[in-house]
Amino acid sequence: MEKVTYGRGYVYSIQYHIVWCTKYRHKILQGKIETVLKKIIQQIAEDNQFRILEIETDLDHIHLLIDCSPQHYIPNIIKALKGVSARLLLKSHPEIRRKLWGGHLWNPSYFVATVSENTEKQIREYIRGQKIK
Repeated sequence: MEKVTYGRGYVYSIQYHIVWCTKYRHKILQGKIETVLKKIIQQIAEDNQFRILEIETDLDHIHLLIDCSPQHYIPNIIKALKGVSARLLLKSHPEIRRKLWGGHLWNPSYFVATVSENTEKQIREYIRGQKIK
């Protein structure tokens, strides 16, 4: 289990498993695009004061395991992750736009689940195994 954090008047340990897909499930998350995306995601987490515990992509989707505080609102975290990453990735790799109609990188939907001490190990292994098939 990730460490327990002590705040002013509260104690917490909050982790989420988050998954979202590219628009039209286009298989574009590979090579330099994947590398840049992971760096962007790490920077977004740092800027918004939450931590990425695990990150892995497959060709058309991304999995994250994040650790955050009770002050974080999950829709805002996902909005920042998807919005900023799309803008920066499309700016650094304009060739992506040719593969996508309408210029959108991400599908608007996402999956999110809370992670407990009983499921954290399995989720970490699942995320790490995304490229192994």
